Amino acid sequence: MVTARRRLIDGARRGQTQAKHLKTLAVEGWERLEIAAEGEMAFPDERLKLLFICAHPAIDVRIRTPLMLQTILGLNATQIASAFLVAPKTMGQRLGRAKAKIRDAGIPFTLPRARELPSRLGFVLAAIYAAYTNGWEGVTGSDGPNQGLATEAIWLARLCIQLMPKEPEARGLLALMLYCESRRQARRTLTGQYVPLSEQNTALWSRPMIEEAEQALRQAATHQQMGRFQLEAAIQSVHAQRVVTEHTDWDSLAQLYAGLIQLSPTVGARLGYAAAIASAQGPEQGLRLLADLPADTVINYQPYWALKAHLLQQWGDQSLAQQAYARAMGLTEDPAVREFLMQRSRQSSNILD
Repeated sequence: MVTARRRLIDGARRGQTQAKHLKTLAVEGWERLEIAAEGEMAFPDERLKLLFICAHPAIDVRIRTPLMLQTILGLNATQIASAFLVAPKTMGQRLGRAKAKIRDAGIPFTLPRARELPSRLGFVLAAIYAAYTNGWEGVTGSDGPNQGLATEAIWLARLCIQLMPKEPEARGLLALMLYCESRRQARRTLTGQYVPLSEQNTALWSRPMIEEAEQALRQAATHQQMGRFQLEAAIQSVHAQRVVTEHTDWDSLAQLYAGLIQLSPTVGARLGYAAAIASAQGPEQGLRLLADLPADTVINYQPYWALKAHLLQQWGDQSLAQQAYARAMGLTEDPAVREFLMQRSRQSSNILD
C-alpha cells in the first residue's frame, strides 16, 4: 500500500509538471489532436504520443531530449543536467531559451505521420533511457519514486516496440534496461550497503529478465542494423554471462566499447573502454586512456573519479588514489556509495601507513 501510494503521488506530480509545461509550449488540447488520414498511426499510450510530438524537427536537436524529459516525464533541470553532464543552471537556461523560441516561432505541435516516426525515434529512445538511468542511479535500497520512473521507462520501451516492431534500436534499448534491471536486487546488501558490479552475487540476478533481454537482443540483430543501444545491450550481455561462466570476458568488453565509441563517443563509453582495457591489460593502460579525456568534461563526473581512484590504487600510487577517492565521494549524493568509496580510501591510507 505504501509503495502504491508513493507511485500514485509521484505519477500525479509528473502529471502536474506535464500539464504546466504543455501549457507553456502552447500544446493545449493535445488529447484532442487527430492525425490526418494519410499515414494514420494509432499510438498505444498518450505519453509516447507526446514524446514523438516533442521530437519536432523544428526544435534544436540538442534540446529535444531534455525537453521531453522535463515536459513529458517530469524530470527537473537538476536531474536532466546530471544526465547530460552540464550544470543545472546551464540546463535550466537552455530549456528556458528553447521554450521561448518555440513560443515565439509558433512551432505547430501536431502528431507526426507514420513516415515521420523513424526520424524522431532516436530522440524518443534517448529520453526513455535518460529517464531510466535517473531512476537506476537514484536507487538507495528503497522502493521510491525513482524506481517507479525506471519501471515507466521499461514500459515505454515496450510500447515503442509495439508501435514500431521493425526498429531494432527499440529492442536494443529494452534489452539494455532489462539487463540492468536484472541486477537490481544485488546492488545493495540487506543492510543497504552498495555492492559494485564485479562483486555482486550473481545468484541474486534475475534470470528471467536476462533471458528476455537476450531474446530482445537476438531479435534486434536479425535486422542487421547496428546501433548504440544494441551495442550497449551487448556489453551488458557479456556481464550477464558471469551467471554461467563465473568470470568476465574483458577482451570482448573492450572490443564492444571500441565499437560503441565509433558510433557514440560519449564520456561514459570512453570510460567503460578504459575500465575494460585496465582489467584486460593492467591499470597503467587504463590510466593512460583516462588521461586522454578532456578535463572539462570529467571534472564533475563522479564515475571518472571513482574509476581513476580504483586504478591508481591498483597501480600503487596510494596518495593520488586518496585524492581521487575524496573527489568521487564529494560528487555522489548516495550515502551508500560514499561509504563504499570511503572504505576503499581507507585501504589506500592503511597501505601508506
